Amino acid sequence: MEGITKKRGDEEEWSMVIKPQKSLLDVDLKEIWRYRDLWSLFVKRDLITQYKQTILGPLWYFVQPIMTTIMYMVVFGGIAGISTDGLPQALFYLSGICMWQYFSECMNKTSSTFVSNAGIFGKVYFPRLVVPLSTVTSNLVRFGIQFVLFVIVYLYYIIFTDAPVMPNIYALLLPLLVVMLAGLGLGFGILFSSMTTKYRDLTLLLGFFVHLWMYATPVIYPMSVITNEKLRFVMSLNPLTSIMEAFKYGMLGTGSFSWTGLGYSFVFMTILLMVGIMVFNRVQRSFMDTV
Repeated sequence: MEGITKKRGDEEEWSMVIKPQKSLLDVDLKEIWRYRDLWSLFVKRDLITQYKQTILGPLWYFVQPIMTTIMYMVVFGGIAGISTDGLPQALFYLSGICMWQYFSECMNKTSSTFVSNAGIFGKVYFPRLVVPLSTVTSNLVRFGIQFVLFVIVYLYYIIFTDAPVMPNIYALLLPLLVVMLAGLGLGFGILFSSMTTKYRDLTLLLGFFVHLWMYATPVIYPMSVITNEKLRFVMSLNPLTSIMEAFKYGMLGTGSFSWTGLGYSFVFMTILLMVGIMVFNRVQRSFMDTV
């Protein structure tokens, strides 16, 4: 295959070298780093276009979790009367919403990587993983803004009320927990993205699946309300369970914490990412024929 050359004396210096991919699990981190400017442009695109031509603009980052928290307080706290382990309902629900929305947004947005970017992928070459990685990064900005809201409510209850909020040293695990959420969201997202190139109805199934998954995760209820041992075991197989519980245990001082559970979630995330990258790399070679 011919390429662009620059002659220097009797030698030819190639400005671009095209090589076949060595394996399905091969990820060229150096190449991805070389395209970091494109990565940042995709992040800016996601942040700007999401609320473009809206009245409130970025304020939706605050409005959405606030409205969702109020709804949960009315429905699950007021009508259903689900326990929050003695914690203020606003703080309990907001903690779960911040973590869950980051995971769900990462998975939902990356699940349409091939379909949404087919026009770009068909015209110019760049590492395809840059797109889902930029989606995870832009959602991290959203998570950071919503976490600030959580901290404001958190400090209010600590300073001005007698609420039994007791943070502990496990709160320092927050960066690790966020990375694990990002890894799980990315892994599931690129798997779904690879499958939706042929089976478009999986996109509809994903939205339904995510809603059901939230109810199978301790977001709106603590694990303490589940007294059936078999059901608790099934819940523990959910890789998000230990992450949610660890966050609430570290920040609020309630719930349960398990190094074994976190280890399981981390191993699950690692295997999921490996499988997801293998499938993603395989599909990206020929997806233009089916999209």
